[in-house]
Order: sequence, then structure tokens, then C-alpha cells
Amino acid sequence: MQSLVTPFGASYYFSSKSLTVDVYQGLVDRGWRRSGTVFYKPDVLRHCCPHYTIRLPVASFAPTRDHRQVINRWNRFVLGDEYSKEAAKLYPKSKADKAKQRNGFDLPGAVHESEYGNIKRPPEPAHRFEVTLEEDKFTKEKYELFSNYQQHVHHEKPSEISQSGFKRFLCESPLQRRTAQVNGKMQQLGSYHQCYRLDGRLVAMGVLDLLPHCVSGVYFLYHSDFEKWSFGKLSALREATLALEGGYQYYYMGYYIHSCVKMRYKGEYRPQYVLDPESLTWDPLEGELRALLDKKRYVSLSRERRLKEAVQGTGDDAVEPSQNETEPDPCSDFPYPTAKEASDAVSDGVSLFDLKIPGVMTEDEIKQHPLGEQRISGRNQIFVAEDLMAWEGGDIRDRSFKGITAEVVAVLGPDVAKQVIIGFG
Repeated sequence: MQSLVTPFGASYYFSSKSLTVDVYQGLVDRGWRRSGTVFYKPDVLRHCCPHYTIRLPVASFAPTRDHRQVINRWNRFVLGDEYSKEAAKLYPKSKADKAKQRNGFDLPGAVHESEYGNIKRPPEPAHRFEVTLEEDKFTKEKYELFSNYQQHVHHEKPSEISQSGFKRFLCESPLQRRTAQVNGKMQQLGSYHQCYRLDGRLVAMGVLDLLPHCVSGVYFLYHSDFEKWSFGKLSALREATLALEGGYQYYYMGYYIHSCVKMRYKGEYRPQYVLDPESLTWDPLEGELRALLDKKRYVSLSRERRLKEAVQGTGDDAVEPSQNETEPDPCSDFPYPTAKEASDAVSDGVSLFDLKIPGVMTEDEIKQHPLGEQRISGRNQIFVAEDLMAWEGGDIRDRSFKGITAEVVAVLGPDVAKQVIIGFG
């Protein structure tokens, strides 16, 4: 891990040239994401559009009617009417298959139905559709797909798109690839490109981080020629299936931005759970949470419940709220309410611990952490923080070496900090 975690607007960043999947899993579960070699954590409280980490437990996933229609429509296109008619005659379904079809929707079966390696031949399908999981290496065909997508979907000019930018953004991730045995399955871990090819042509690609407990979607792109096939939905269903079949337990779809209508589609993949910004626990994106998100810009269910208990009391002290009772401001105890105010305060020397960033360790928590044992790199050597002369005399609240180290650890979290080496540069 290199560079100092620093506030920028309403986010915190660090860069890393090499990181284990276990460390990144820990970061993701504290609200971090990555873009190339840069890892970032938004300040959910002060961000203009709060970003909430969400995850889908794939074993419980129930595709909607729209999801099923999207898969079936694509399968019919790939296979073609002639193939479907002939195959039905040559390979009639067994009673067990028919019963299975009547009893529910088989997501993995539907996702793989039109893949060339899975279909029965003869006859030949209308198209040859193949999906492969490949290392996240740069190739010309991947770059050409990226260029098309950026121009047609994000309306970028050709001059704004470059091979170096593509490589930096979506290729050669710092995550270390490895494999693991999970419940008798060989699980791939690291960053990969899931490539969709139709008749040999690369038509879409998902950039994925495969972590010990999840498939994490980084980016997805498709060729403009195939826009009508709802590849965004197809990819999400396929990535959820990859998580289910690979034993990854969860599918992380990135950040959920409730205030952005275009981002609410992620909530349609149910049951979805949201990471509480403060307690770092998971709450279902239903009922109470969804209602609060409709009313408030920033929501932490743990905070809402704590404040409610403080007003109403608990147990023998509980009282019924009166009609005139004023609802407490859930953010009244946070100083510097905007991103600019917080950033300016840090620039003026205010300690991170005075900002009260959601999901960041408090001063009391840092004091309980073995901060002096933190590993530090410098001059091509690795040191233990408390062995350095600069450690003496510093305080966690000032801009000393000790203070900066304390802030970095606070943002990373105790478990991640113990596993990494922090390089200042």
C-alpha cells in the first residue's frame, strides 16, 4: 500500500500496486471501492449524493418477471426459431425437466441455456455465443469495445479516450490472483474480465473482482450494436449466477445512490442489503430503510434507532411520543456539515477525529488499537512505527508522524491496518 489516505472533497483515497483479495474484502465491507490502483471511500454523510455499499445474498435472489424476460429473449435470439423447433423434436424434455420448469425459474439453467458449449447439437444454433473468464489483460479488441462504449453511452469524444486510460482504469488490477478450495469447489480470486463473444466477436465485457466472499462488479461495457438486448441486466444476472455457482455467497453491485433515479435499478435485485455507514452492519433495503431514504439525504439506521431510544427511553423509562414531539436531527452532532467545510478544516489542521466521519474509527477506538505496531515502509525497508525516532513526542491529534499514521489506520479500520504496510509518499 502506498501513499497517504487523504481527504479530497467528500472521499478518502489511497493507491496500491499490490493488495491481497482478503484485505480488499475487508475494505469493501467498510465502504471502500477501487478504480484501477486507486481505492476510495466516500464520506457518506457529506457527499452530495450519498453512496451506500450494497450486496445481494445470491442464494436468496429471486429474479423478477422482467429479469426472466430479458434472459429468455436473448436466448431465443442466440438459438433461433429453427434450432428451437428441431431441438425440441430431437431432444424432448424428460418428465423431471418439465416438472422443474413448472416449479420455478432456474436462473443458472437459463443463464447458460444459449452458451455454445451447453447446447445439444445438431442442429446448429443461429449464433455461437460464448462467455469466458479471462485475466484482466489489455488486448486491442477489448480496447475497441471500451472506446465504442465510452463514445456511445458516456458520450466521450475520441480524443478523450486512450489506451493508457483504459489500461489504468480496467486492466492489470493490483489485486493478487490466487485460488481457494471452498466446499469442494475451486474458487478463483483476483480481478478478471468476463468476456461475451457472439460468433467470435467481443460484444460485451464485465470487469470483476472475485473476493473471498463475493463477486464485486467493477465496470461493464457493451457494443452499441447490442444496446436493445439489455446487456446491463443480462450481465447482473450472469454475475449473480457466477457468485452462486462459485460459492462466493454475495454479489456486490457497487454503490447504491438512492437520490439518483438511474441508480435505483440496483434495488430491484432482491433481497438487497445496505451497509450502515456508522455501525458497518447490513440492513435490508426494504420497509424502514427505504422509507427513510425517500425522506432523508443521509441515513444510518443504527443512528436513527439510537436517537429514537434517547428521546423515548427504553424499558421502564419508555414513553409514547407526543404528536408535538420534534424529531431529532440525525446529524446535529456532526461538525462541518458540507464536504467543502470538512476539507477546508482538514487543510487548516483540524484532526480527522474531530470530523466524525461515518465508518471511521474514533479517537477512543484508536487509543485501544496497537498503533505503535503498525508496519511502515520507507527507503526500501519495512519498519515498526514505534521503533522510529519520529514516533516519539507525537500525538494522534496533530500532523506528526504518529498523528498521520493514526488517521490512516482510522480510515482503513483495525483489521485491514494489521494486514498492510503503509508507505508514505
